[in-house]
Amino acid sequence: MIISAISPNYVPHFSGHETFTLRQMWLKKVFDQKTEDGHIKKSTFTDDESIARFGVGKNMVASMRHWALATNLISEGRGDDYELSPTAQKIFSNDGFDPYSENPSTAWFVHWQLAGLGNRSTTWFWLFNKVTAPNFTKTDLEKPLTDFAAKLNSKRGISASTLTRDIDTCIRSYAPRSGAGSPEDFAEPMLGELGLISEDIKGTFSFRRGPKPTLSDGMFIYALIDYWEALDSTANSMAFESIVYGEGSPGRVFKLDEESVAERLFSLEDFTGGVFSWTDTSGLRQVLRKSWNGSAFRSWMLEKAYT
Repeated sequence: MIISAISPNYVPHFSGHETFTLRQMWLKKVFDQKTEDGHIKKSTFTDDESIARFGVGKNMVASMRHWALATNLISEGRGDDYELSPTAQKIFSNDGFDPYSENPSTAWFVHWQLAGLGNRSTTWFWLFNKVTAPNFTKTDLEKPLTDFAAKLNSKRGISASTLTRDIDTCIRSYAPRSGAGSPEDFAEPMLGELGLISEDIKGTFSFRRGPKPTLSDGMFIYALIDYWEALDSTANSMAFESIVYGEGSPGRVFKLDEESVAERLFSLEDFTGGVFSWTDTSGLRQVLRKSWNGSAFRSWMLEKAYT
């Protein structure tokens, strides 16, 4: 079962990154610490050698662990180990799809994990699914996010400073700081290449909606599978409007317009070997789904995203 921010048992999360944005090679560096049985020792991030092992400071090591968890590449295992996901193996192994973390599909995959599913990245999900203003400042986002967090955390409050830091880190993940700053400010975040958020004038941002040439059809459908299973895993059809505008949908998370989504859906049947098909009958536009092995189909679409 896909656990996302639209699932009833979702647990919100607003911290852990230590205010560092995800860097291009961090997930690969985490992956390379795996043992032969596909686990990563938790002590990898906390022992005396962790700083030398990763070549970054203590807080950055903690941030790397956070991003590996938030992107679902590792998960809490039993005892002293984190469990490495099969997807991590397929992408980052030396004979995998993207061992050097340089393919745009990897950045799109990471964005989907953060803003589509929202595991340990609630602000990312909220920003891409709840904010509809044509432009915004970081200050504009603070009260709406505070209200959203309060609904999710009715039993315990989230401090304003925590949310402010989370907003800042989220925005910088897509639109790095300009002007004077530390060398860290100029290190290109992994998601900056996607062009999803632009800084129009200093301190004012907007989403870039429309076609996304570097987003492969395979990654789009991979996200659609996740969305479908989180929304209603038993449904055999999904309305076009849901795919474009639904909360947690590929259209909304990838900031695609109607025409861009429609163009991808027209060729759906051929691309998926008939598992998905597009229909437009009497003005009712929808995607139909045949019976499937969700895990195998998702794995196939991931492979096609890189080929």
